[in-house]
Amino acid sequence: MIWVVMNVDGNLYKEPFSKGVLARSLRLSSLSLDEAYEITADIESKLIENNINEISVYDLSEFVLNYLHYMNPDLAIKYKKWRDIRTSNEPLIILIGGASGVGTSSMAIELANRLGLKNIISTDMIREVMRKIISKELNPVVHKSSFDAYESIRTPAIRVDKVIEGFISHVDVVNVGIEAIIERSIKEGISVIIEGVHIVPGFIREDLINRNNALLITLTVDDEEMHKQRFYARCRQPWVKRSLDHYMENFETIRKTQDFLIAQADIHNTPIINNVDFRNTIDLMINSIIEQFGGEENDSKESIRNNDP
Repeated sequence: MIWVVMNVDGNLYKEPFSKGVLARSLRLSSLSLDEAYEITADIESKLIENNINEISVYDLSEFVLNYLHYMNPDLAIKYKKWRDIRTSNEPLIILIGGASGVGTSSMAIELANRLGLKNIISTDMIREVMRKIISKELNPVVHKSSFDAYESIRTPAIRVDKVIEGFISHVDVVNVGIEAIIERSIKEGISVIIEGVHIVPGFIREDLINRNNALLITLTVDDEEMHKQRFYARCRQPWVKRSLDHYMENFETIRKTQDFLIAQADIHNTPIINNVDFRNTIDLMINSIIEQFGGEENDSKESIRNNDP
């Protein structure tokens, strides 16, 4: 058996070499699951061939890095960037926004699993807390959905589209909770993924979002029919209380909020990912994270925007 030696607060301890943990780390270099496990098995064999029974985490990382460099230098670069991210003292703060039905929740869960993160917070849950704090009489907008909040505006503005005005009013309230979570994440050094329709570029305080360890991504579903299909799939789940009719009756307003989110993302140079295929979406999100947190300049937004199957 190969033991991996770790140093935690000056204390050494050992745990068995895990092909699963290493394969998950390798997958962040854009490898498929089969490729990652094949490389992991080969690395284990080479360690055994070299009569290595114990190896430090750092030496194991260097061993993997040298192996990848020999195999494919581009993979080695991505692996090193991810290793630097994981050893950083700064927490990862990842915000995933998008209109209702585009898949922010599903993508957040998949991304957290891929990155090995434990903390996922939905803005819908933040909204529920805000509803307990703010009465319906005081602020009826937050007690509606983001896409039909305009129905509760008491005095609509003349020059602003009423749907967007309602959406903005809704987001403004929830944004207070979002910023509080980011502040705590920074203070406590806790990595977190925050997802939901209320994650809007340009609305979160610049001192919180314009950090090397913070990244905001906007998901879309460009094709209208595909967007509708997502609601059909969602409403088949037994735990979903809201009916399909509710979403279909408000589909045009949901699309309007998506247009607003895209416009905001363009203004604030936020990565936009057309969530067609979840595997491709996850790969693009991970690439954005590595580029952002790895200190390299991002690829052009167009290469991210055109996420085609």
